[in-house]
Amino acid sequence: MSSNTKRLLFIFGTRPEAIKLAPLVKEFQSHPGKFEVKVCVTAQHREMLDQVLDFFSIQPDFDLNIMKPGQSLFDVTVTALKELEKVLDAFHPQLVFVQGDTTTAFIGALAAYYKKIKVAHIEAGLRSGNKYSPFPEEMNRVLAGRLSDFHFTPTQQSVDNLKKENIHEHIYNTGNTVIDALFLGLDLVKKSGEEKYRKKFPGINLEKRMVLITGHRRESFGEPFENICHAIKEVAEKFGDVEFIYPVHLNPNVQKPVIKILSGHANVHLIEPLDYPHFIWLMSKSYIVLTDSGGLQEEAPSLGKPVLVMRDVTERKEGVDSGTAKLVGTDRQVIVNELMKLLTDQSAYEQMAKAVNPYGDGTACKKIVEKIMNIVF
Repeated sequence: MSSNTKRLLFIFGTRPEAIKLAPLVKEFQSHPGKFEVKVCVTAQHREMLDQVLDFFSIQPDFDLNIMKPGQSLFDVTVTALKELEKVLDAFHPQLVFVQGDTTTAFIGALAAYYKKIKVAHIEAGLRSGNKYSPFPEEMNRVLAGRLSDFHFTPTQQSVDNLKKENIHEHIYNTGNTVIDALFLGLDLVKKSGEEKYRKKFPGINLEKRMVLITGHRRESFGEPFENICHAIKEVAEKFGDVEFIYPVHLNPNVQKPVIKILSGHANVHLIEPLDYPHFIWLMSKSYIVLTDSGGLQEEAPSLGKPVLVMRDVTERKEGVDSGTAKLVGTDRQVIVNELMKLLTDQSAYEQMAKAVNPYGDGTACKKIVEKIMNIVF
């Protein structure tokens, strides 16, 4: 390696982080003379993480493998921090990359800070303004932001959020790498042949209009989650010609109400969680997305899919402001009304489907690499 080659370490531990960092890792790896790139996974989530690594052909250089049954935030925090000390001592990176708002992202930034290593935060500046919603993600991203030296934001709103917190230097608005990942992923799916993806859904009529559903937020557990399920049931009973597809999260707090309320309906399909390639393929075929996910609020509009967000607040306000997404909370009647409106009012549907996605055009990774090449660190 040349003495001018910069040592970069990517630290991540969950499926969403892997998805959003995969195209960036690839982009940096395409400049071997300029960067020595290594990947460290905490494996805060094991199986779902591995699926993404395999799909994008990324081989970790360091695997902390910290996941264990029934782990708490305390377990993840303490174990990851201690293990990352060994990794940083072994590789001596000049710049550490963390992404988003996981506990791994916060701890990765903290570990680098303890070693006085510069930190680049991807998807910086998102804020809901409520430290307990989403929990613990809101404080993870706030704390990671304070520890970071370079901030790569998805939107101008994120830039403004950082400036309100008196962070003014090295902020770069690049768009969100999740759009890069989506386009790269769909290209890989297309090249591998779509027929094998169709075979994954034998009981579903893929020619009908489809509502793709995801829901797993902690803050919705209990009555709010039951409200969501009753709303889906009500609309499904009224629209027998629409397929409702719900890859059900494995958390018992999700499984119990979903199975109790939504089982036994011919056009409601409760399926196992999907790996990333199958999920994005299904999303590309869907008509509407009903979700409490953060990433889907960014991805679906790139494919022209209206998004109804089952949360009371969102740190991704830009989608709501631009018209690609609408907050419906967990109120049964609101969800029913908004879902029925999109299924019956073509004008309302088109207005959302054709709104411009504020999260970028799939060139975020190139912009980030260009900025890093010009930064002295």
